[in-house]
Amino acid sequence: MIKKGFIVSCLFFLSITLVKAQEGKVEVVKDSLISLLQEYRAYYAINPTTSKVVSLEPKTIDKSRASRVKVRGFRVQIFSGSNRNEATNVQNSFIRQNPDVGAYLDYVEPNYRVKVGDFTSRSQATDYMRQLRGTYRNVFVFVEDVWTWQ
Repeated sequence: MIKKGFIVSCLFFLSITLVKAQEGKVEVVKDSLISLLQEYRAYYAINPTTSKVVSLEPKTIDKSRASRVKVRGFRVQIFSGSNRNEATNVQNSFIRQNPDVGAYLDYVEPNYRVKVGDFTSRSQATDYMRQLRGTYRNVFVFVEDVWTWQ
């Protein structure tokens, strides 16, 4: 019985000693490139480091007082090919079905590309891309300058 008490007492004191050994200061060493990356992401509104109040309500903009500005954002490509007539047809068809979404035709040699939408977040563009996958083939999200209201 005395032997069990002695062993339990030793284990108890040993555990107290180990807990005290974990006291101390923690020093965080941060690479200088992390600060540059955070500033870059904040500038282009990619997971900004500054805290913002986020509202789940839809944002309403008084367009008579607002101005359109270009910001870094995302578009969904719905067509890429060398035939200009086919690209124009895809663009016009999309505009007829979605008059409230912008459709843009670009030419980067040797292909014409039709990209749609002006999204400020990748998640919005990805959600829209998933909606379009059943209608268009080779649908991708691209980072580029987009129009938004401010």
